[in-house]
Amino acid sequence: MRRRIVAGAVALAALVGGGVTLSAATSDDPAPRPKTPPATARAATPTPTATATATAPVTPTATPTSSASAAPALGSDQTAMRRRDRITGTISPKSVVASPAGLVVAQNMMYTHTVTAYRPDGSLAATIKDSVDLADFGVTGHPGTSQGAPVEAAFTRDGKYAWVSNYSMYGKGFGPEGSDSCTPASGTERSFLYRVNTATMAVDRAVQVGAVPKYVAVTPDNRTVLVTNWCTWDLSIVDARTSKVTATLKLGRYPRGIAVSPDSRTAYIALMGAQRVVKVDLRARRVSPFASTGNGPRHIVISPDGRWLFVSNNASGTVTKVDARTGAVVRTVSTGAQPRSMAISRDGLAVYVVNYESSSVTKLRTSDLRQVDKQQTDYHPIGITYEPTTRSVWVACYGGSILVFDDTAPL
Repeated sequence: MRRRIVAGAVALAALVGGGVTLSAATSDDPAPRPKTPPATARAATPTPTATATATAPVTPTATPTSSASAAPALGSDQTAMRRRDRITGTISPKSVVASPAGLVVAQNMMYTHTVTAYRPDGSLAATIKDSVDLADFGVTGHPGTSQGAPVEAAFTRDGKYAWVSNYSMYGKGFGPEGSDSCTPASGTERSFLYRVNTATMAVDRAVQVGAVPKYVAVTPDNRTVLVTNWCTWDLSIVDARTSKVTATLKLGRYPRGIAVSPDSRTAYIALMGAQRVVKVDLRARRVSPFASTGNGPRHIVISPDGRWLFVSNNASGTVTKVDARTGAVVRTVSTGAQPRSMAISRDGLAVYVVNYESSSVTKLRTSDLRQVDKQQTDYHPIGITYEPTTRSVWVACYGGSILVFDDTAPL
C-alpha cells in the first residue's frame, strides 16, 4: 500500500569533533518493522537527540582508548573485543559505516527516516532526516517533500561525503514502496541515492538509481559510486563528480555486497539469489562469473592489498576466503546462523561478521580463518563497521541499538 508521508524540514546538528517468495538464501529482511529485543537484552538507555543549533563543524579527531595508545600496538589478530558502549534512542539501524576520520553513520530505514551520525566516542553528532525536495536537485515529477529509507552508506576516501542508498521513496509521484519479494518484472519504483556533506550534515545531491538499492561502494580513487539494485537485479555506476548514472549493468538475481580492488578497476559483487560472486571490469563495463562460495552470498570485504576476498554466506552460515586473482576458494568456516555484514580491520589481519539469528559477532584471523573471538550482541545484529581511529568495532542491531566493542586488549 502506498504510504502517506509527513512533510518535515531537515533536522541538522553541528558536527563537533511479479513477485517471488524468497528462501533463507535470498532473504535480506524486507519491510516488516524489526521486532523488539527479547527480555534478555538490556533495557534501552535514551540517547540525547541532535540539537538544531548550528556551530562551526569540524572533522572528528582520533580519541584512542588507553589500550589503543599503548605502544607497541598489537596486530588485530592478537586482540580481543571488549564491549565499551551501547547506543540507543530513536534508531532502527540496518547498517553502520565508519569514515577514515572516525565519523560513524547509522542508516535507520523507513522506521525513523533518519541517518544518525556519531563521534568516535559514541556521542551523537547529528540526526539527518531523509526528507528532501527533489526539485532542488533537478528532479521533476515529485513535487513537495519526499522521504527516503536509508539502508546502506559509503564514505569517500577523504571522508567529506557519505553516499546513502534509500530502500524506497515516499511522496507524490511514487508508486508502492519497495519489497524484498520482487523481480525486474514487478515494476517496483526506482529509488534514489543521496550524498551527505559531512561538513554541513545535509543531503546535497540525489541520484535516481534502480529499484530497492542496497549496498553502496565508492571506488578508492573517489571517482565512481557503485550501487546494487535488489529488485532490478543490476548495478548502477555513478560518476561521483557529476552525480550522473553513466552505466547500468545486468548482474543476476538479488545482488548485494560489493568490494572494489585498490586500483579501482575491478568490483566483486555477491548475488544472494544466484549463489555466486561475479566480477565486474569497471573500465570495460563487463560482468563475468568469478566464484562460488556458498548458499546466499551476501557481503564481501577485500584485504588492503587486494589479494583476498572474504564472503559471508547467509544461508550456509559460513565465511569463505577467496583468491581475488583466480576466484579459487581457499577456506570456508562456520560462524553462526545467518552471517550478514562484515568488516575488516585496518591492518587487514582480522575480519568480523555479525550472525543475525545467533545474535553474535565472530572475529576471524584472515590468514587462516581461525576464530579469534566471539561475543554476544543484542537481538538481530545486521550491520558492522571497523572504526579505525579508536580500533573499535560497531555493531548495528535491528531491534534498536548499536554496540561498540574496543578491539585493543591482548587476547
